[in-house]
Amino acid sequence: MKCCPPPAPIDESRDPDEEIAELAKALGHPMRVRILRILLEQEECMCGQICDQLPIAQSTVSQHLKVLREAGLIHGETDGPRTCYCADPNRIERLRTLLDRMTAALTA
Repeated sequence: MKCCPPPAPIDESRDPDEEIAELAKALGHPMRVRILRILLEQEECMCGQICDQLPIAQSTVSQHLKVLREAGLIHGETDGPRTCYCADPNRIERLRTLLDRMTAALTA
């Protein structure tokens, strides 16, 4: 049973440069990239499971999760004392689309 909500719809009216900058900032730390990779590979994880795979304190993992969540790259669903996290595939695909558009001039 999935513990995360369905992916959020994408707001395509936003300025693409601002959106890329926001997403890049969220991914601007190697540990956040690693957390996102874990969530993409496992589809969903409890915070404790993520902590078990990383060489950092739980409080630091929580802070990184907060940044990724605020950027919309992940979602968290609270279930009692635990929070289940999952990547938002729509938001990650949006990042890919924005970067593809930005780099289209390279292949033209």
